[in-house]
Amino acid sequence: MRELCEVTKVHPDVVENVQHHMADLTEVASLFKALADETRLNIAYALTIEEEMCVCDIAAVIGSSTATASHHLRYLKERGLAKSVRKGKQVYYSLSDSHVYQLVTIAHEHAKEGERDAKDIPS
Repeated sequence: MRELCEVTKVHPDVVENVQHHMADLTEVASLFKALADETRLNIAYALTIEEEMCVCDIAAVIGSSTATASHHLRYLKERGLAKSVRKGKQVYYSLSDSHVYQLVTIAHEHAKEGERDAKDIPS
């Protein structure tokens, strides 16, 4: 099946409705760009498992230096996806809110469903 219309027929009412309701998605694109990096996504996913983690523990989980982990955490924090708190000599990070938690867990569930569906398709 071709994934293209065989005729060009624009539906003006549909187009106008969508254009009228379109939002500026610049910040949303920035959010997804931040999570598109596998290391940062791994960090965010780790923070769905353990609500708060210090930089050293995150570095150990992702198999990197604390400097690399700190760089990625700062990137997530600057985009509003993570927050931090200093406790004595250590800095602890968590996801900024339940929306970030939901984005990461829903995306993970969706990917797992896609894997299951792909296995069900006969070759």
